[in-house]
Amino acid sequence: MTTRQSTLFSEIEEFIQKLNLQTISDERKSVIQPLIDFIQTKTSSNEQIRINFICTHNSRRSHLSQVWAQTMAHYFSIKNVHCYSGGTEATALFPMVAETLQHSGFQVNKISKNNNPIYSIKYADNEHPVIGFSKKLDDDFNPKSEFAAIMTCDSANEACPFVSGAEKRIPITFEDPKAYDNTPQQAEKYNERSLQIATELCYVFSQINS
Repeated sequence: MTTRQSTLFSEIEEFIQKLNLQTISDERKSVIQPLIDFIQTKTSSNEQIRINFICTHNSRRSHLSQVWAQTMAHYFSIKNVHCYSGGTEATALFPMVAETLQHSGFQVNKISKNNNPIYSIKYADNEHPVIGFSKKLDDDFNPKSEFAAIMTCDSANEACPFVSGAEKRIPITFEDPKAYDNTPQQAEKYNERSLQIATELCYVFSQINS
C-alpha cells in the first residue's frame, strides 16, 4: 500500500502501513460499500463530506470510528472530510479508548476533567485535533444536515430508524469491547476492535478516487 501524504505522526503511519486489508471478508466489504459510494460521490462533486458515527452511548466504537476515519482521510489526501460522533444518549468517552488510541501513536490530552471529559486527539502536527467527548447525535457540535449517519452498534441502529438531517443512513456495526471491561482481556479486546475499525476505514478511503 502506498500513501499520497506523509505528515501523520510516524507511529500512526507505521501502524497504517502494517494493516492487512486482505483480512476483510467479501461480506464485510459489501457492508461498507455504501460508505465508499457516499464519499466517492461527494469527492467527485467537490462537495463537503460529513460523516457522523453513531452508537448508543458515544463512548467507544463511535469515537474509534470518528478518529480513524479522520486520520485515514488525511492519509489518503481525501479533502473536505469532517468526521463526527454521537449517541442516542450522552455518557463519557471511556478512558480505555483514549489509552488504545495513544498506544497507536495519537497524541491524546484531556482538556477538561468533569464527568464527561473533553479530549484533544491529534494525528499530525499541523492538523486540527479531533475533539472527543460524549454527546447526543443531534448535539450542536454535530452537523444538522448533509451528512451520512453511520450506525456503529445494533442497538443504536434499531433505536434510530430515522436520523434527522442525514442524507444517508448506513449500518456498519462492530462488536462492543465493553463486554471485556475490568477483565484481563480488556486492553487486548479494545486493541482488537480499534484494529478492525482502522483496517476497514483504511479500505474505505483507499478506494476513493480523488
